[in-house]
Amino acid sequence: MAKSSFETNMENLEKIVTELEKGELNLDESISKFEEGIKISKQCNKILEEAEKKITILLEKDGEIEEKNFIAEE
Repeated sequence: MAKSSFETNMENLEKIVTELEKGELNLDESISKFEEGIKISKQCNKILEEAEKKITILLEKDGEIEEKNFIAEE
């Protein structure tokens, strides 16, 4: 399977959800689609985790640029 973008994965996941919601698949097909959806969901999660690691905030401090990791504050 080729490495796909987050957006492509989300589109595929939405298609699977739509198919499952229609209720027209037999049990085996539904389970297969569900498994495929779980795999895609995990890929999306991995892409998001990698993106989160790359996000940095640039702060100017004493005329120098300081790079800090982005951490969401609650």
